[in-house]
Amino acid sequence: MGKYNQIDLTINKEQLERTVKRARERNIIIPTFEQMKDPDRLVPDKIKEELKEIGLWDVHPRNLFRITWKNEPVPKGGLFDGINYMELPSSLTGTKARIIALVGKWFPTGAHKVGATFGCLVPRLVTGQFDPTRQKAVWPSTGNYCRGGAYVAALLACESIAILPEGMSRERFEWLSNIAGEVIATPGSESNVKEIFDKCWELRKTRDDVVIFNQFDEFGNHLWHYEVTGHAMEEVLKDELGENGRYAGIVLSSGSSGTLGTADYLKELYPTSKIAVGEALQCPTLLYNGYGAHRIEGIGDKHVPWIHNVKNTDMVIGLDDEHTIRLIRLFNEPVGREYLVAQGIPEKLVENLDLLGISSIGNVLGAIKFAKYYELTERDVVLTVFTDSMELYGSRLRELEEERGKYTKEQAARDFEMLMEIKTDHMQELGYYDRKRIHNLKYYTWIEQQGKDLDELNAQWYDYEEYWGEVHSMAPKIDELIKEFNDMVGLLK
Repeated sequence: MGKYNQIDLTINKEQLERTVKRARERNIIIPTFEQMKDPDRLVPDKIKEELKEIGLWDVHPRNLFRITWKNEPVPKGGLFDGINYMELPSSLTGTKARIIALVGKWFPTGAHKVGATFGCLVPRLVTGQFDPTRQKAVWPSTGNYCRGGAYVAALLACESIAILPEGMSRERFEWLSNIAGEVIATPGSESNVKEIFDKCWELRKTRDDVVIFNQFDEFGNHLWHYEVTGHAMEEVLKDELGENGRYAGIVLSSGSSGTLGTADYLKELYPTSKIAVGEALQCPTLLYNGYGAHRIEGIGDKHVPWIHNVKNTDMVIGLDDEHTIRLIRLFNEPVGREYLVAQGIPEKLVENLDLLGISSIGNVLGAIKFAKYYELTERDVVLTVFTDSMELYGSRLRELEEERGKYTKEQAARDFEMLMEIKTDHMQELGYYDRKRIHNLKYYTWIEQQGKDLDELNAQWYDYEEYWGEVHSMAPKIDELIKEFNDMVGLLK
């Protein structure tokens, strides 16, 4: 174990025995990271047979094996295929570069955050640090993370408490009410992360049955993406680059910074590539040490996440939330889709634009700005992620119609013109001290407010390779503990 114990693997034997018994009673088998990376080859045939009768969103323990980018894109009975990803044509992006994104819709719950929550909860379960017979898992989030946490907890026979701002989409609350034991709405909306943290402290002080899984400081979040999403991205590049292609970089929103673990993995493989981080211009914390409120659901802000490897970040990109809101109408309203097809955008692709949720569109806008800034060509590939789909935002479209009226062809033309004319404004290439400025912002949130250790903050910067290398080396150790856990449960025999 490293000096700072970023993911604690200390065994609690007494609690582990109770957890094993619970897993045996509830028919739970836990997949390894290796199985999530290569499920078609490594998931046992016995489990594949069971999955043929199980829906993608069903609350069934075998759906733990569908925490992978390689699910067949069907709602029920699917097994494993290639990686779910899509490329956006230049006719839609207005740039010569190839913009390719992994698609998160085909995870259980419709978002890849189930992977992040798996990476946080499972190490505590297989070590006995979390006792599902006595404790509740608390999932503080601005949306998909608490949904993923409540879902994964249910699959693992754990009770959970979801915390999210009251201003998030109605679909999130309705879904959570059926899966989480408790749902707590905190004041504000997407930007109000501090209020979520305050509620966590209140729970810690008033209840002895809770364990907080804070996505912004849980290294299991970073590690799952480094290991699973990173390898998925690597496979996409091997398939798509060809002999003359160049991987230019990856563009991801700040959020919890968990998905940025992917970027760390790719930077090791392609050292000259760049890592760009997008954030809402209406709350420009990384760009301008700013604050505010915005509408790009899926991006938390007003702080720098503890698990953000800032020293490895090359660029920050400001994204206007009004652009994302206009584009969800262009991409999803029938009039908007008709207009896009008339502009020569392939009809099959237009039919699949509902695979992009609000933060996914933000990621696309960031990728476009990145490609324009570096004057990328047809040879260059830019990667990003579609975290979730419009399946969770139907109410937002209805609200926009009430607020702005029916969507028209004229508005579609204006929105498409806006998309074609995205500028390279509010962007910053980060030098050494630019990165350090952003890293230093962690002090105010994590040392002053959340009680983290100052020596560890300094280690993230000055002992950079050792600190982050320790995190990145832990997946095989966790896999061994998962295998031992499954052996004790005995259901694979």
